[in-house]
Amino acid sequence: MSRTGEFEPLTVPGESGAGEGQDVLEVAMGPHHPSTHGVFRMDVAVAGERIVRLKPVFGYLHRNHEKIAETGSYLAAMPYTDRLDYFCSLTNNWAYALAVERLTGLRPPERAEYIRVITAELTRLQNHACLVGFLAQDMGASGTPLMYAFREREKILDLFESLTGSRMMCNYMRFGGCRCDLPDGWLDQARQLVADFPRFLDEFERFLADNEILMARTQGIGVLPPELAINAGVTGPMLRASGVNYDLRKVDDYGIYHRFKFRVPLGDHGDVYDRYMIRVLEMRESVEILHQALRDIPAGPILDPKSKPRGFRPKPGEAYGRIEAPKGELGFYLISDGGSNPYRYRVRPPSLINLTVLEDMCLGQTLADVVVILGSVDIVLGEVDR
Repeated sequence: MSRTGEFEPLTVPGESGAGEGQDVLEVAMGPHHPSTHGVFRMDVAVAGERIVRLKPVFGYLHRNHEKIAETGSYLAAMPYTDRLDYFCSLTNNWAYALAVERLTGLRPPERAEYIRVITAELTRLQNHACLVGFLAQDMGASGTPLMYAFREREKILDLFESLTGSRMMCNYMRFGGCRCDLPDGWLDQARQLVADFPRFLDEFERFLADNEILMARTQGIGVLPPELAINAGVTGPMLRASGVNYDLRKVDDYGIYHRFKFRVPLGDHGDVYDRYMIRVLEMRESVEILHQALRDIPAGPILDPKSKPRGFRPKPGEAYGRIEAPKGELGFYLISDGGSNPYRYRVRPPSLINLTVLEDMCLGQTLADVVVILGSVDIVLGEVDR
């Protein structure tokens, strides 16, 4: 239906059930639709049940993040990074800290590097677990898969709270290291959680991987060809599900990831099922990284002694720091003019970039498939709108 309420005839060549002159109905999904994972709208045009156009509409959660960061000190921007992907505040912190460290030459001590890897991989575990739970719920499953995921997430958030004082808005990383050291007993709790996590993954795979409904709703649905994924700048699990071997933990070798043995899982078809399975396989690799990091973490300081956040004035220059966040490449571009606040502060958010191919994945699919395809992208609107 058009904005005036009139039906528009549209020819959809080669689409079964959408022939010459078939009526097209325009449907606004969101911004409060429960499947849109936040205040996000899709303007969808359907011929029968088939998608012929789809326009993502953002901006309902715009918070002026970048301009706010340019009006305060470098350190004052750190808590704002928590509010980007609010599921993954610790990886947001790391990407921003890395950009400032490349701007200033600060180097985190060994122990701080290990803590960063441990907290980042724990973040990846809880992000991917929740994504799988939400995806199953989007397909009409009862709350059981999501509650299983949230059960494990609560254990990880308890660790974050005991370390940082907050469960979600952690504000933990600092330029040249971390804000505080690990509390007594924290490593033992983390080791126990990591040792128990594969049991949860086994449960998830046993209940979901071979489920007839899940396979019917995901296999061959929302295919993203590798060429399109590369040209659109898609990164993270979505890119690897399309078969492209690109993981910044291997490519950029930031932090100390070169010390850990882990594989980069790849998909074969680039459909929703592959995007689901890639998250499960990546959780298993994160468990392997955590086993190694928790075994080898050394004692020592957790902050570069040259770090002076209160009188922080980097020399004029520019830097880009990026990491393999759970949703893809999260980057921060900074320009310093020698002052106490960034002259330019720019975020490269994976949720926004990955959404740009949503229409391509949905064309020709049914309206019910759109919900599942969007769920497989894994977006957080705080990062999309900023």
